[in-house]
Amino acid sequence: MTGYLLRRTGQSLVVLAGVSVLVFSLIHLVDGDPIRLALGTRFSQETYDALRERSGLDLPLVQQFFSWAGHALTGDLGVSFRSGEPVTALVGERLPATLTLAFAAILVALLIAVPLGTISALRPRSVIDRLATVISQFGISVPDFWMAIVLILVFAGTLGWLPSGGYVPLTEDPGEWFRRLVLPAITTGVVSGSVITRFVRSSVLEALGADHVRTAQAKGLPARQVFTWHVLRNALLPLVTVTGVQLAYLLSGVVVVEIVFSWPGLGQLALQSVQDRDYPVLQGAVLLFAIVFLVINLLVDLLYSRIDPRIRR
Repeated sequence: MTGYLLRRTGQSLVVLAGVSVLVFSLIHLVDGDPIRLALGTRFSQETYDALRERSGLDLPLVQQFFSWAGHALTGDLGVSFRSGEPVTALVGERLPATLTLAFAAILVALLIAVPLGTISALRPRSVIDRLATVISQFGISVPDFWMAIVLILVFAGTLGWLPSGGYVPLTEDPGEWFRRLVLPAITTGVVSGSVITRFVRSSVLEALGADHVRTAQAKGLPARQVFTWHVLRNALLPLVTVTGVQLAYLLSGVVVVEIVFSWPGLGQLALQSVQDRDYPVLQGAVLLFAIVFLVINLLVDLLYSRIDPRIRR
């Protein structure tokens, strides 16, 4: 396992280096002068030259990349053109909101998908199975911004039970933190849960048809024991995969949902940096998104080895 972990870490570092080169190259191909956008309409040539030199934009592109990459390895992602704040501080301010929404949404998704997909697989072509198919198709087809607007109209506008948006840190007011989290978590959780439900149903059906499951049933083992030890463990592998992908997607920021609910997450920060041509912030955000995907993929592979001993051998 140590060798496997080292190999996967090395592969992840190579992918991360490739992503950093690609992102740096594409960002600098975009039209527009970020220094002029940052300074506004009135500025002197001396101020312009000083900010350009401070940002390193007066250097050749190759030298700019290696300078940025070298500082990034030490945790220094540069300074925002617009606000003048360190990119690391800006990302750190948005990270708690993104983590809160992502983990709450994936919890909602699993609470929907695991029981619904399992029951649907255990009773194929039944009323429950058809109902689960309709629900999952509805969740996949309906745009998340439309669902967000409907939830706001019903629970915030008509009933007045929940606030329509905003974010309050958990340390300030746990009750208000929870109330503001409910609607965005349900919106994103229903969409992710609909995707995961399909995978749960198909993986449980595939495990139920395996030879070792039929052998265990023929031996007269209790149905609960057969399901727990022979069906569920084998059905967990696809579930872990799709859950990891959905969690990485949520951690990278659900931009539309964040905008509708005024949720100050990383997705909104990345969108704003694109509009402002704020290169350091955009590069830092994309680099963080890449790291999130790589780390979660590595954790999924490690979970595989814990669930299925054959992978360790």
